[in-house]
Amino acid sequence: MHQRHQSPAKMASVRFMVTPTKIDDIPGLSDTSPDLSSRSSSRVRFSSRESVPETSRSEGISDFSGATTSAATAAGEPASDKTSNPHDVAEDVSQTSITGEQCQLLDPGRKKDIYLNNINYEDGDEYFDKNLALFEEEMDTRPKVSSLLNRMANYTNLTQGVREHEEAENMALGKKKPTKTPQMGTFMGVYLPCLQNIFGVILFLRLTWVVGTAGVLQAFAIVLICCCCTLLTAISMSAIATNGVVPAGGSYFMISRALGPEFGGAVGLCFYLGTTFAAAMYILGAIEIFLMYMAPQAAIFRSADPLKESGALLNNMRVYGSAFLVLMVLVVFVGVRYVNKFASLFLACVIVSILAIYAGAVKSSFAPPHFPVCMLGNRTLSGQRVDICAKTRDEGNLTVPTRLWGLFCNGSKQLNATCDEYFAHNNVTAVPGIPGLASGILAENLWGSYLQKGEILEKASAPSVDVLGAMSQEYVLADITTSFTLLVGIFFPSVTGIMAGSNRSGDLKDAQKSIPIGTILAILTTSFVYLSNVVLFGACVEGVVLRDKFGEAVRGNLVVGTLSWPSPWVIVIGSFFSTCGAGLQSLTGAPRLLQAIAKDNIIPFLRVFGHGKANGEPTWALLLTAGIAELGILIASLDLVAPILSMFFLMCYLFVNLACALQTLLRTPNWRPRFRYYHWALSFVGMSICLALMFVSSWYYAIVAMVIAGMIYKYIEYQGAEKEWGDGIRGLSLSAARFALLRLEEGPPHTKNWRPQLLVLLKLDEDLHVKHPRLLTFASQLKAGKGLTIVGSVMVGNFLENYAEALAAEQTIKHLMEAERVKGFCQLVVAAKVREGISHLIQSCGLGGMKHNTVVMGWPNAWRQSEDARAWKTFIGTVRVSTAARLALLVAKNVAFYPGNAEPFAEGHIDVWWIVHDGGMLMLLPFLLKQHKVWRKCSIRIFTVAQLEDNSIQMKKDLATFLYHLRIQAEVEVVEMHDSDISAYTYERTLMMEQRSQMLRHMRLSKTERDREAQLVKDRNSMLRLTSIGSDEDEETETYQERVHMTWTKDKYMAARGHRAMQDLLNMKPDQSNVRRMHTAVKLNEVIVNKSHEARLVLLNMPGPPRNPAGDENYMEFLEVLTEGLERVLLVRGGGSEVITIYS
Repeated sequence: MHQRHQSPAKMASVRFMVTPTKIDDIPGLSDTSPDLSSRSSSRVRFSSRESVPETSRSEGISDFSGATTSAATAAGEPASDKTSNPHDVAEDVSQTSITGEQCQLLDPGRKKDIYLNNINYEDGDEYFDKNLALFEEEMDTRPKVSSLLNRMANYTNLTQGVREHEEAENMALGKKKPTKTPQMGTFMGVYLPCLQNIFGVILFLRLTWVVGTAGVLQAFAIVLICCCCTLLTAISMSAIATNGVVPAGGSYFMISRALGPEFGGAVGLCFYLGTTFAAAMYILGAIEIFLMYMAPQAAIFRSADPLKESGALLNNMRVYGSAFLVLMVLVVFVGVRYVNKFASLFLACVIVSILAIYAGAVKSSFAPPHFPVCMLGNRTLSGQRVDICAKTRDEGNLTVPTRLWGLFCNGSKQLNATCDEYFAHNNVTAVPGIPGLASGILAENLWGSYLQKGEILEKASAPSVDVLGAMSQEYVLADITTSFTLLVGIFFPSVTGIMAGSNRSGDLKDAQKSIPIGTILAILTTSFVYLSNVVLFGACVEGVVLRDKFGEAVRGNLVVGTLSWPSPWVIVIGSFFSTCGAGLQSLTGAPRLLQAIAKDNIIPFLRVFGHGKANGEPTWALLLTAGIAELGILIASLDLVAPILSMFFLMCYLFVNLACALQTLLRTPNWRPRFRYYHWALSFVGMSICLALMFVSSWYYAIVAMVIAGMIYKYIEYQGAEKEWGDGIRGLSLSAARFALLRLEEGPPHTKNWRPQLLVLLKLDEDLHVKHPRLLTFASQLKAGKGLTIVGSVMVGNFLENYAEALAAEQTIKHLMEAERVKGFCQLVVAAKVREGISHLIQSCGLGGMKHNTVVMGWPNAWRQSEDARAWKTFIGTVRVSTAARLALLVAKNVAFYPGNAEPFAEGHIDVWWIVHDGGMLMLLPFLLKQHKVWRKCSIRIFTVAQLEDNSIQMKKDLATFLYHLRIQAEVEVVEMHDSDISAYTYERTLMMEQRSQMLRHMRLSKTERDREAQLVKDRNSMLRLTSIGSDEDEETETYQERVHMTWTKDKYMAARGHRAMQDLLNMKPDQSNVRRMHTAVKLNEVIVNKSHEARLVLLNMPGPPRNPAGDENYMEFLEVLTEGLERVLLVRGGGSEVITIYS
């Protein structure tokens, strides 16, 4: 090959391109050929980088994950050559981790996994790099780094409300429109949108009033606290927003992914409601500007009575506000793109208006505007009703009364008329409304002047004769009762809007850099504007004018407009358009936020709002938003709506701070924000300020908002939000669980704290269905949702081969647990033998102090009819293992007859047969059962057995006293059992038991021999052998080969052995110890059936298994005899420790 002789520099630019080919196309290549390249050198092309067109250059030939690839071809290559076709790849990818399912989705053209050792190549298949041969069999689930990086390079954010962030991984591929690369920087993408959203209606309509009412110092404190709250929240938000790639969706996505679906849904809806009420507030602000300052004559409702004038104004606000809302909703519905196009115009209006305020303040220092305020004594008169600020005026040589005289003197034009007392004793003066920056008015405006509703605005420094006088409509009156807390609630909405940058993260070139810088700069800018305006208003404007909310003293002008330059109309028109724009933005953003919440599918009743028009516009969500905004408009007062949305925004900001603090304190491994200037203490302070502001501004609104959020949280939790977003609450739960488990490890629980922590052993059939679901029902009734419940089962097989079946079985059990409302955990073990699996479960279930102390299992009902001894031997093995582990054991007999959770008993008894004391379990269990509605109406009866030498009367008294100290209400009865001779029935029953055992032993022996040859050729692993806790395979019986003499035939051996077996059965005599045990079982059964045959449930002590395993089958028979004739029986065996105490 001539390329080998080139210089090293030239060699560095050579690419070896292998064209994937069918094996049949390579002449002379056998299936066993070890060297592919030696046989197909004509198919391997060498081309330098210079000969490869830039557009056809591939990033990786073996990119299995589906990244866009193309084979580089040499000049003049025949068209018939088979090259790998590039695959279409989705451009929007929501996760950077690639799974096997994603690979299949991303590359649907592949029909099979392609490996180097696969000789059946198809068209379009590619060879993997031989350098990665060690990893070739895992390439479908673990792609190459080059593939992964290529996928990450193609990552783009999804637009808010159109498609959920996580849904991209499940999308079917098809042709997609090319998406524009995000190009917005910090200034245009974050800074200006935040400015537009933060500056709003409160700045122009209420800030002067806040300064005048609270005074400069307190107003400065209000603004500073609110700005600190948003600044600390922005720091926390920046940390969250820079912790990984930010999906579009703003605060909802950040909180839900950081705190989990429950908190995310609750806070997301609160943020949605806040944004919706913000739209109502902006519309009300726009109508107030329109009706009060632009076109007062447009009012529909008017009132001559000054006391009813405010009511007429509210009705005007309702009518015009509803009309405005309908108009805005139509604009948003028809063309949301126009809203975004006009956003810059609305922002320009805001900036021009603010600059006009600063220009006016500077000009007022040397040429203050002329806005005189008419004062009667120290009381402020309405400029709209006064033409001349004087009592009389001179016309020629005559002194005639002015219009003001007529207003205070009952309309009389006579100078000697009887006038209002205050009017008669005080002079009328005109003071400048805008004294100017150099006037020194700041000292007078430093302190607050809170008023009650209906009080007259007064200038404290003006001279006044202190007489009462009549309340006249000519004065400027306070329309609401003011307080510091009220002003906080009204002002706070003016600092909201800090999420605007994170909402646009999908359009940003570098969201992780732009969001923190842009948001914090915007907050610092707006904070400076607000704080400087507080000082400027206090230094330039007369105090009574500042307290005059609607500018009545300055002839109905907007107060902030009187200060502006060149004209008040700059502020009026600018604030009107900016308020309309903010309302449109809110009506645009709120439905998309609701749509995002609905598409997360964590709140089922909101699912309908996830749908919209074909282009993704949220139609139904827009209608709901309009309906809720209409509720805010019907309130009609800006001062009443503002505290409502303050609550919702404050709650949202509170949880942003909580999310950041939680993630920082938990030191979650994935918590690695690029923004470094955060600290959990700052987040905690921000959270505390949010909480304090909520209750300071309006404690009842705060409680309502928290109740709403709490109800949504519990609803999502109740519905079972099956979302796993790696949120901080899960981490918090893990830390709390770890702490609690370590505390539990300190020692065994005290008797007072003992409660049955259950390990319920379930049996599955061949179809992976639970055979006895009532066992779970009984467990749920016993636990009543408290303590630990572990549901375990054993599957026979090999874990590597039966892993999928094990998962399916586990899901079946979990679904049953949900249906039976059993709160607990599921543990399924795959083992070679059932008995080993049960032993593993009993030994290893639980963690630390949260381990089971009680085993619950069913009785093997058909053990007598079964020819297989493994069923009852596994049962007895479980009893022995539980005893060895010092665990209590509950065996439910006839469990199919146990009541369901919807079948409560109206009456009846729970009978306890207390034969031996083994820790008090028999006393505790009926008490726990009675906590459940099924057993609540049953009464407890406790029976104990007295022997001949016992004093039964004294026993009954002692038992009653014992129960009294245990605080358990129960009837007590002592049953006397006198010594009696062993009956013939008992003797015969014992003989039959032993004969049956012997016969079954021979039958099983012969069956094993008959099946031996078939068993040898059967493939034991060809089918799933799913057995339950009632069978095992470790019991092997002797075969005839082990006993037979070498010269005997099989038939001869079988005949001889059958003859011996019959002789043994006829000559058998029962063992005396078995006769005694059978006698006890029969006598006890007679007594129990006599007393408890109508009981709803019978609990009695379970005898222990025999020490000699040879008597295991007889032990099963004893238990059968003991419980014959009883409908529901619970055999109880204590764990060897006291579980109940009389002490407090």
